[in-house]
Formats: sequence, structure tokens, C-alpha cells
Amino acid sequence: MSAADAGFGRSAILAYGALGLPLAFAALPIYVYVPRLYADSLGLSLATVGFVLLGVRVFDAVSDPLIGWLSDRLAGRRLLVLSAMPLLAVGMFGLLVPPQGAGALWLAVLVTLVSLAYSVATIAYNAWGAEVAPTRALRTRVVASREAFALFGVVMAAALPGLLAAEGGEAQGLSRMAWLFIPLLMLCGGWTLLAAPLAPPRRHMRQPVLAGLLAALSCRPFRKLLLVFAANGIAAAIPSATVLFFVADVLQAPQLAGLFLVLYFLSAALSLPAWASLSRRIGKLQTWLAGMVLAVLVFAWASLLGAGETTAYAAICILSGMALGADLAMPPSMLADLLAGEGDSGDARAGSWFGWWNFVTKANLALAAGLSLPLLGWLGYAPGVRSADALSGLATVYALLPVALKFVAIGLLWHWRSAIEPAPKHGETA
Repeated sequence: MSAADAGFGRSAILAYGALGLPLAFAALPIYVYVPRLYADSLGLSLATVGFVLLGVRVFDAVSDPLIGWLSDRLAGRRLLVLSAMPLLAVGMFGLLVPPQGAGALWLAVLVTLVSLAYSVATIAYNAWGAEVAPTRALRTRVVASREAFALFGVVMAAALPGLLAAEGGEAQGLSRMAWLFIPLLMLCGGWTLLAAPLAPPRRHMRQPVLAGLLAALSCRPFRKLLLVFAANGIAAAIPSATVLFFVADVLQAPQLAGLFLVLYFLSAALSLPAWASLSRRIGKLQTWLAGMVLAVLVFAWASLLGAGETTAYAAICILSGMALGADLAMPPSMLADLLAGEGDSGDARAGSWFGWWNFVTKANLALAAGLSLPLLGWLGYAPGVRSADALSGLATVYALLPVALKFVAIGLLWHWRSAIEPAPKHGETA
């Protein structure tokens, strides 16, 4: 079935992808800017910030799969997205514009609110995308549209704090960015809710909560894909949690941090068509492997950099951004293929699967922050400390720890390749 036959012209695919922009816009500050905002401006220790972020994900361990299960019982993906948008707007504003004296409790409450709203919107949105696309090739296009918008949202979130800072520094830039987030969420969310294609009707699930949650994990290929996704995701998230410290103290170029982030995420967005094209030739799993190998080579190079090597680091941002494109496009598309390959019972099941997927996504980010930030402190690093031992520890955590985890993910993906990527149905391309 062609995209046109399914009612999927380019405008429909773009409309679906639009909501990815504000959702990604909301996700980046929590793990890139919030640690430094609350450590530098409000005086919290890196260990405290790291443990708060990790603690919130304990809440996610229960909430995300439950949200997915509830989404399948309601089977109203658009309504769930709509209900989450106001909470996300309020939570982001409070998180990025904290009052004087805000401490760990404020951080914990606001991150929890943002996380809950983000989970409801993202799980319903991703399940919607998996259900609406009838073929493997079209599922790749739908995911690529969503991730391309998401990456442009990340680029905006990376660039705006510096552009809006003026004399008030990064904290003022984040405050002004919070005001822009609300209309951005309304515009992009409205485009998706009003113009994106509707998924085929699904029967509401009637399974008890425990049975519903375990049903997804009973699928062995899904479990294996989820484990690979977790190992690879932690590897990708550790640099996100530590990049500003690396740029400020190893490269000693904090004024270029926004530019580096823009290069990284813009490169990822621009690489998506190439990864999608490659996946049609060699398969999605092999394409994902190629992206992982590229990331290993690039981060090994990053571990060798020192002060002032900004041109080399710009090249690293571009190449590692390309590797990120494969990480973003291939795994959710492979997950949608697994869902389709499990048989079409007519039941709404995608929410439960994406509930676990979303939990692992956020657990990756939290584990990266909760482990890497205290590890930096244990190795003797603190913001602004530039002793040889401290910088060596920072470079190891930022670059070499992700390389080790990437090797784990590569080994698992290759070992389980026959189970994770099902063969195409008759007449269907990758």
C-alpha cells in the first residue's frame, strides 16, 4: 500500500510529526540545562541534583507502564495528548523559572509534574504513530517525521538560552525560553491534533492492570529490543548530562556550548533521510548497528581532546549527531514492526508497549544523570575545577564510559538480530 493510498500525503505525515517539536523542546532542558541551573544559580550540589533526577524516575517505574495500560483501555490517543498539554506547559514554566530559594523539593515536584505530563502525551502520541501506519516503509517515514521535528525542537532548546540570555546569563535565557514554550506547544500541538491522520479503530483493552503490563513483556523479541535500547540509550544519555561541563572545563570554551549543541542536533535531523534510505537497502537493524559503530569511533576521538580544540570538537558534534539520527529513527520503527508482526487482533496494545518504551527512555536519561554526576564528584571533578585528575575523570565519564556501553549494545543487538528484526511480509519492503 502506498502512502497516498493510505491517506498519507506529505502534509499528513508532517502534521503528525509536528507535536514532536515541543515535546523534545521540553525534554532537553531537564537533562542538559536544569542540572547547571540548580547547581550554579540555586546552590544545589551535583550529587543532590543527580539523586533527585534519579529519584523521580523511580516514580516513572510505576507511572509510565500504567499510563500505557490506561491508554489502551481508553484508546483515545488524541484526547490523552490534549489533556497533558496544559500540565506540561505549567510544569515547564515552574521548572525553568524557579523562585528565589527554590531547593531540592521544588526541583523534585516540578520534574515529577513535567515527567508525568510528558509521559501521557508521548506514550499516546507514539502509540498513535505505530497504529496509523500500515506498512514497514510508511512506519519509517512516520517515525522519521516525528524525530525530525523533535530534533529541530532540541536545536531550538539548545540555542535559545544563549540567544536570549543577554546580561542576565543562562538563567535569564531559560526564563525567557519558558515563555516561548507555551505558544509553541499550542501551535504545534494544535496542528497535530487537527490535521494528523486518525488510526484505525481499536477495541479497548479489558485486561487487569498486572496482566496488561506483563502482556507486552511476554513477547521475547520486544524484551530483547528493549534491553538493547536501554544499553544504547544510557550510552547516548551520559554525554547529554555532562556535555556542558566538558565544553566549559576540558575545551574551556563555554561560550560555544550552544553552537556545539545546535551542530549536534541539526546534524542528527539532516541525517534522518539518509538513514531511512539506508534502512531500505540493508534493513533497519544493520542501519542501527552502523550508527552505533560510528558513535564508538567518534567518542573515542573525543576522549583525546584538550583545551582549545574547538574545531575538532565541532567535527565530533557533526559526526556524533549523524550517529544519533540512527538511534532515533531505527529503534521505534523496529518496535512498530514488532507490534505489527505480533498479529492484528484489533485490540489497542501499542500503549502498553510504548509505556515500557517510554519508561526505559526516561530511565536511561535518569540513570545517566544519577550515575554520571555523582561519579564526577567521586573522581574529584566539580564545575570550574581544572586539575589534571579532575579533567581526566570528566573526559572518561563523558566519552569513554559511553563507548563501553555502546559495545554492550552492539554485542546484544548482533546476538539477537534474528529475533529482533522480523522478516518483511510478502510484498513489503523494509
